[in-house]
Amino acid sequence: MAIKVLVISDYRNYITARPEAEIFIGLAKMGFQIYIMTYKEAELVKEFEAVGIKVIDFHPKKKFDKSEIQRIRETLIEKEIDIVHLFNNPAIVKGIRASKGLKVKVVLYRGYAGNIHWYDPFSYLKFLHPRVDKIFCNSMGVEEFIQKQLLFNKNKTITINKGHNLNWYADYPPYGIKKELGLAPDTFLLINVANNRRMKGIPYLLKAINNLPKELPIHLLLVGRDMDTKENLRIIEKGGSKKRVHIIGFRKNVLNIVSACDVFVLSSIKGESITKSVIEAMSLGLAPIISDIPGNKELVINEESGLITRAKKPKELSNAILRLYENKSLREGLGRNAKKRIDSYLNINQTILKTKQLYEELVANKNRR
Repeated sequence: MAIKVLVISDYRNYITARPEAEIFIGLAKMGFQIYIMTYKEAELVKEFEAVGIKVIDFHPKKKFDKSEIQRIRETLIEKEIDIVHLFNNPAIVKGIRASKGLKVKVVLYRGYAGNIHWYDPFSYLKFLHPRVDKIFCNSMGVEEFIQKQLLFNKNKTITINKGHNLNWYADYPPYGIKKELGLAPDTFLLINVANNRRMKGIPYLLKAINNLPKELPIHLLLVGRDMDTKENLRIIEKGGSKKRVHIIGFRKNVLNIVSACDVFVLSSIKGESITKSVIEAMSLGLAPIISDIPGNKELVINEESGLITRAKKPKELSNAILRLYENKSLREGLGRNAKKRIDSYLNINQTILKTKQLYEELVANKNRR
């Protein structure tokens, strides 16, 4: 008899959600009976339905709305769901409450190392709730963090990376960003893609740019929201890097812009799992320079598929940038190996098989009770 899974997640952003969505597309092809609660307008809905996934046009919005909890509970009962897999805060809070007293197994996704503490009462409404059967962690760094917060039953966590497929990145030709910005053809382009938050460590990246010799044609693109903060602009102005740092904001063609660059630079200082923008850049063949924070450092083998520098060390970061600027063969070799690293370490087929095994073990344990 097919294992029945209810997934509750937001699939409206196609590129961001694709690695997650492909897990359930793959499981459906293997014979799992998948139901997905999401927004019906999501582009991925057509792909779900094409493989027999039943899409329910619903996604919880308010944390403690009783009618939304009841909607989920009715689905769990009516469809005789074996496993409910919850991917975001509204889904987690309500899905746990909806499963009260039922035999359904509750699986939560966690892609961020932070904001869960054993002494915080609110953590017991989500990841530390006793009703949770398994926490699906997107990196070993995330799993290690959660392990420290679990006072009991430390076997609740499992690391299963969200996998990727290199074929997803085959159709992103370079965009003429140099021409748009009026830069010379030989300009060496670094890129960072993020929505600016403190954990992204952008001030340290900007300080690293300020350390670079001014005569070198090395420029930085900052792509994403809220990069033009007062602190960032002050660092750029103080370091005399106004002409070589380009804050271009959110772009829909971000992968085409990444394709036109030479190196991806990640300066994060804490709290991340495995950053999707780095995975995308590596899949496109760019050499990455990343910081050594838990989670992200699992992505790169230092000196083989990229360079790893210590977080909050602008001088180390600027030295790494200079190495790749001065050594084209090293840069290109790291880029080729970065692509291979994603194909071997973060392959979507591995993710699907590991998720399949997890679900089968959960249902086997459920049936033995």
